[in-house]
Amino acid sequence: MCKTCWTITALLLVAILGMAYKFIIQGSVEQASDGRLSLQLETTERDLVLGEMRAFLVAVQQINEGIVQDDMKKVADAARKVGRAAQEAVPGSLMGKLPLEFKKLGFDTHTKFDSLALDAEQFGDKEQTLGALVELMQNCIACHAGYRIDVVSD
Repeated sequence: MCKTCWTITALLLVAILGMAYKFIIQGSVEQASDGRLSLQLETTERDLVLGEMRAFLVAVQQINEGIVQDDMKKVADAARKVGRAAQEAVPGSLMGKLPLEFKKLGFDTHTKFDSLALDAEQFGDKEQTLGALVELMQNCIACHAGYRIDVVSD
């Protein structure tokens, strides 16, 4: 009887580890023909991710505008809109489909926007803000170079 319990426990553990790997680390991806990883998302999920990316782009434009206008409050406000608080809108079902490295890039990008906002408020140094923006944009480049989004049937 005990041998059966251990066998069932071992099988359950393997199943749980397999699911954890699939939903936490690997996500729902395939190798794309262009060398990037293709995120396999439903239409609404794709729209959410692309909407977040457009919000990043708008924030970058507003940050640049604030720097040119010497308006660091505008810089901070724009950056904060896409900081960590913005990622709370991402549903858990979508998070399970995203590979770990993509999630790390996303979390780091939100965090960098928050840091940029804080630095702009505290220091008001345009050069420092530009340097932070250059570093932040490396995340955008890495993401677009490594991933694409394809829609799977809804």
